[in-house]
Amino acid sequence: MSGAGSQPWRTERDRVLVRVRLTPKGGRDTIEGLTAAPEGPAIKARVRAAPEDGEANAALAECVADWLGLPKRDVSIASGHKSRTKVLAIAGGAADIEARLVGAVAALEKSKA
Repeated sequence: MSGAGSQPWRTERDRVLVRVRLTPKGGRDTIEGLTAAPEGPAIKARVRAAPEDGEANAALAECVADWLGLPKRDVSIASGHKSRTKVLAIAGGAADIEARLVGAVAALEKSKA
């Protein structure tokens, strides 16, 4: 799943699919940057919720929506419901979502420098 080079997302009509590596029970809800996952590059995320009854997945979707400034209803788990590496589907204008992802990832990388 590659988008612009080695990015962990790709566009698909009216949505963007984003690969995320999740750490449940991670102490806080946050996006930490990019990481290498067995499936390829991924966005690294942590949530406080435990991986029970879909709680961690719901927390991840909310965390990503907040990070990108999108409504929670626009972010859902497309695959990997029981895996640490998930694919999120983000609905809406693909160009806008991709621009938000590029900016958000750049801001994370800049803050680490």
